[in-house]
Amino acid sequence: MPPLMGQAHTGFRRFAARAIALGLAAVSAVVLVATPASAFTDEEKKELGTIIREYLIQNPEVLQEAISVLESRQMVADAAQRSKAVADMKQLLLDSPRGIVVGNPKGDVTLVEFFDYNCGYCKKALTDLQDLIKQDSNLRVVLKEFPVLGQGSVEAAQVAVAVRLAAPEKYMAFHQALLGGRGQADRAKALAAAKDVGIDPALLQKQSTSPELNATLDENMKIAEALALNGTPSYVVGDQVVIGAVGLDKLKTAIAETRSKKAGK
Repeated sequence: MPPLMGQAHTGFRRFAARAIALGLAAVSAVVLVATPASAFTDEEKKELGTIIREYLIQNPEVLQEAISVLESRQMVADAAQRSKAVADMKQLLLDSPRGIVVGNPKGDVTLVEFFDYNCGYCKKALTDLQDLIKQDSNLRVVLKEFPVLGQGSVEAAQVAVAVRLAAPEKYMAFHQALLGGRGQADRAKALAAAKDVGIDPALLQKQSTSPELNATLDENMKIAEALALNGTPSYVVGDQVVIGAVGLDKLKTAIAETRSKKAGK
C-alpha cells in the first residue's frame, strides 16, 4: 500500500472514531458514500462496520432521530414538488370546464376537493365543506371526482359527471345525497340519489355514452397523479396541497393563509 493511502486510511479511522464518539454516525455514512468501497481493505471495512454497529446498539435513539430528520426533509421536498405541480396544473385545477363550481363562483379564494363517493373520510368531511360554504361567502369551491376505491366508485363518479352535464344546478344536491347516504355507492345508488333530488333519469340516460364521462375522470386522475395525491379527501388551496380529512379548522387556516398571501401581493 502506498504511504499516502495508508495515511488516508489511518486518518479516516481516527475521523470515524471521533464522529462516533460525538454521536455523529451520519458523518461516517457520508464518508462511506463519498469514498469508493475499493479504497478500503476488508479489515478496515469490518472495523468501521463494528464501530458503527456498536454505537447504534448503545445509542438506538440516533436511528429515531435520523428517521425523523429524513421524514421532515421528505415532507419539505414533497411540499415543494406539489407546489410546483399546483402551479403547472393551475388552469385545470381552477378553470377546467370539467370541474363543478359551488359556493361563490367569483370568490377570492378557491378550494379544490378531490373525493370518492365510497370514501368514509369524504363522508365525514362533507360537513366541513358545507360549513365552509355557509360561513365563508367569498369562497369558491371546485369539486373533482377521484374514484380510487373500486368499480363502484367509478360507476358513481360517472353518474356524477352525467349529472353535471344534464343538470349542473342540481349537482350539489346530488353530491350531498349520494355522499351522505349509507352503503356502498355504485351506479344504481347514484341514479337513485339523482332521482331523489329531482333529476329526470331520461336526461342521465342520454349522457350515459358521452365521452365526457371518462374524459373527466381521466383529467382528474392526471391532475391527482401530478400532485402525488395518495388519499381522499384531498384539497388544494392556493399553493397548498392538503391530504386527508384534516377538519374544519385546518381548512379555514389554509384558506386564511391563501387570502393573506393574495392580499400581500
